[in-house]
Amino acid sequence: MFKNTRNKTGADAQLKESAAGETPEDKDLKLKERMSHIRNKILVLSGKGGVGKSTVAVNLAAALALKGYRTAILDTDLHGPSVPLLLGCAGERPAADQSGNIFPVPCGDNLAAISLGFMLPEGDEPVVWRGPLKYSAIRQLLEDTLWGELDFLVIDSPPGTGDEPLSVCQLIPDRRGAVIVTTPQDVALSDVRRSVNFCKKLEMPIYGVVENMSGLMCPHCGKGIDVFKSGGGESMSADMDIPFLGRIPLHQEITRLGDEGKPFSVAETDPAVKNSFLEITDRLIQKTEVPS
Repeated sequence: MFKNTRNKTGADAQLKESAAGETPEDKDLKLKERMSHIRNKILVLSGKGGVGKSTVAVNLAAALALKGYRTAILDTDLHGPSVPLLLGCAGERPAADQSGNIFPVPCGDNLAAISLGFMLPEGDEPVVWRGPLKYSAIRQLLEDTLWGELDFLVIDSPPGTGDEPLSVCQLIPDRRGAVIVTTPQDVALSDVRRSVNFCKKLEMPIYGVVENMSGLMCPHCGKGIDVFKSGGGESMSADMDIPFLGRIPLHQEITRLGDEGKPFSVAETDPAVKNSFLEITDRLIQKTEVPS
């Protein structure tokens, strides 16, 4: 599937050489053809690490699949690929055909995933890559994967506005939009504003903001505790004139299920937590090109 183009250190051994005789024009056509079969591409962004972006991306993909949409998730967090663990697919390997096409890893009904985490020989092996190599890897994952006909491709991006989200935006020019994840406190919101302006500069629609870790319901007294404050994401959305999709509370079940590789949006868990996310998913669907 992937073969070495440099030396066998780190994840360099996972890159493959271009097919013999394949011109840049051939690759452009191949990428365009693959992307033409995907109705909606959703880039999940955050301006800051630690806000639960990957958790939101995985649960969004799982919720869309639960609703019957043909869904895949692409993990472009090359340095910290957590999608396989969160989906309970860690240790799986994508299949490939003789032409070098990659098949996404099935992760449930209507859901498949591609991540560099599936391809590393060891789960804790670091990926020590500079920008150009990251761009090449993301392009290869997009154009060499046999996505098939999809209603949604959810793309989990690392924090910030660097190489990975920029590469995705440059490689996927049509039918794409962003979901931005934040926590309520000011230190996160200031970074999220940069993600909003990043999308505006690239003329990428913003489907909405999700406020994660928004309040904790005390298991002992039942009262709400605003550990990281509450309402900051909604207030910022109003200030910047972008949609607000909803809040996800802090809950120990989210942590437990994530560690077990079970998306809380589809698992048997606290209905209040599960329903809060399914409502976010419904609002997002309304803003996309809803498949017939």
